[in-house]
Amino acid sequence: MTAIPRLRAGDRLVIATHNAGKLREFRELFEPFGLILVSAGELGLPEPEETGTTFAENARTKAHAAARGADMLALSDDSGLCVEALGGDPGVYTADWAGMPRDFNRAMKRVEDALQAANATSPALRRAYFNATLCLAHPDGRDVLYVGRCDGTLVWPPRGDQGHGYDPMFMPDGHDTTFGEMAAAVKHSWSPGENGLSHRARAFAQFVENQIDHG
Repeated sequence: MTAIPRLRAGDRLVIATHNAGKLREFRELFEPFGLILVSAGELGLPEPEETGTTFAENARTKAHAAARGADMLALSDDSGLCVEALGGDPGVYTADWAGMPRDFNRAMKRVEDALQAANATSPALRRAYFNATLCLAHPDGRDVLYVGRCDGTLVWPPRGDQGHGYDPMFMPDGHDTTFGEMAAAVKHSWSPGENGLSHRARAFAQFVENQIDHG
């Protein structure tokens, strides 16, 4: 199967999400490239049921559903927080821990309660990482995956009101502030040839290198 063509300024791309915070992050990342982004939510596409047990399976489910539904290239992201002391939980169930309707203050408290129950009170026992798996899908069934990871330590109480999800309790390695305290320009910082800071920025850097036509 042939590769998916590179994207150029002016091309339309569906972001396979109904999450306003995630869409905002993608628009910040894509701003330099002149693509026209529209979300699955804005197109009125239904949210597919995420039944996968890995980030890659769920990313593919979302991307292919949006690509077929819109008959356009679609980019999905399946990301989550993996806590070492909790055996990798919440992992692919990161959003589920927030319940319905989504309440990430409740989700962060659930993580903290689980850490306390595991006696994970020192920084060395509170290691975690964010994983972001991007899937670019073509309506004909082709796809490609890009994976980014950011390691750090979980803090309590949560700090900052920037970002979304578990950001206020995640302090990335090499920093003394949480994602929740960082401006978007810092959290998403990256440049050609560089990894960037956040998990999503690191996956996105690979995407740009391989899927964006800079000519």
